Amino acid sequence: MDIADDVDRPRLAPHVRLKYDAAREQHVLLSPETVWVLNGTGAAIVELCDGHRTVAEIQRELSNRYEQVADDDVHRFLADLIPKRCMEVHHG
Repeated sequence: MDIADDVDRPRLAPHVRLKYDAAREQHVLLSPETVWVLNGTGAAIVELCDGHRTVAEIQRELSNRYEQVADDDVHRFLADLIPKRCMEVHHG
């Protein structure tokens, strides 16, 4: 399934890790074959994707941290990463 519902619990895939790249001065996701450069919101989402929080809880946490977080930001972000096998989701 390539989408995440509010009750799903996302986490990074075992072969992917989040790292701060000092040369780029940005967070990146590293997998064996690819590097994805993340903006600040993307890094915050990944840090919250611990397999324990639900998508709804992650969205609420981001809304508490930042003034301008769209309701579907987490869903769109996960919709990009799940098909690339960067993120795993435990469904509901």
